Amino acid sequence: MRLIIEILLMGAAVAIAAYLLPGVDVENFWSAIIAGILIALANATIGTILRILTFPINFLTLGLVSFIITVLMVLLVDNLMETFNTSGFFSAVLFAIVLALINMIFSAFQSEKSA
Repeated sequence: MRLIIEILLMGAAVAIAAYLLPGVDVENFWSAIIAGILIALANATIGTILRILTFPINFLTLGLVSFIITVLMVLLVDNLMETFNTSGFFSAVLFAIVLALINMIFSAFQSEKSA
């Protein structure tokens, strides 16, 4: 049940971020859910491998490379899906920032509810 709730919250976060940003388009809520799942899977697989390979640079830049990898995963999902589009690198950067903030807010509500 918790996994389903987290998937729906990720879809809602993608939909809200796409609504707030002019350079990001999501066709419908199901596309937002699929985009959220694909972004999470890309970060968990390819992103993790890239973070391990770039650890020394990531350490020197205080995590900036990790954020750039997340942006690249958003662009990868943009290329994989026709119903999720970003208008370029800077739109993907803003999308990643807004998505992280929305997920942080959702996590705060979830931890407050379970406490």
